[in-house]
Amino acid sequence: MKKLFQRLTFWLKRLVLFFFLSTLVVTLLYSFLRVPLTPLMVIRWGEGLFSDKGVGISKTWRPIGEISPNLVQAVVASEDNRFMDHFGFDLEAIKKARKHNERSKRKHGASTITQQTAKNVFLWPGRTWIRKGLEAYFTLMVEIFWSKERIMEVYLNVIEMGPGIYGAEAASQKYFGHSAKKLTRAEAALLAAALPDPRRRNPARPTSYLKKRQGQILRNMSNIEKVEFPD
Repeated sequence: MKKLFQRLTFWLKRLVLFFFLSTLVVTLLYSFLRVPLTPLMVIRWGEGLFSDKGVGISKTWRPIGEISPNLVQAVVASEDNRFMDHFGFDLEAIKKARKHNERSKRKHGASTITQQTAKNVFLWPGRTWIRKGLEAYFTLMVEIFWSKERIMEVYLNVIEMGPGIYGAEAASQKYFGHSAKKLTRAEAALLAAALPDPRRRNPARPTSYLKKRQGQILRNMSNIEKVEFPD
């Protein structure tokens, strides 16, 4: 029994070391390389193979300098007001969400842009404790080894923005017929408004709710500090 325990400990240590080193290498590579695919893209594509509503993967990577600053401002205003100040986790937003969820059936989340980026790039959808633990781990890794500008660049290139549509460029072309660099404030706010449920909300045909949410985001875009990255 003692030898078995020692052997299990031996291999467990090596497994943990392998996990850490492999994830470290991938995180470092993605700090400057384009992310070719994400688990969610593969899952959505696979789901389409077994349904009559199959979709492909539409995406075109664009450097942050080729994405309108309006969209950067819009997603921060909508998703993560303190993006430039926190280290991956917005503790104030977590407290507010917890208090709200205790008294309301309609749950609010407090996921930051960094957390969403880590989840999109490295993990699968889900709400298990294992996945949430891995999300926290990768969030810290991303904050340590990527700049805020890089986090935003990856986020805006891999995030799901419609059925089979990923990233700002593909979404801008699909919904507005022009590049992400030309997104207006109103268009950027519409894209941000659709993000919580992008497969059901169409920025090209906004509902009254989407227009209302767009107005809220536009106001918040003016109220928060302008998002600027160091040269």
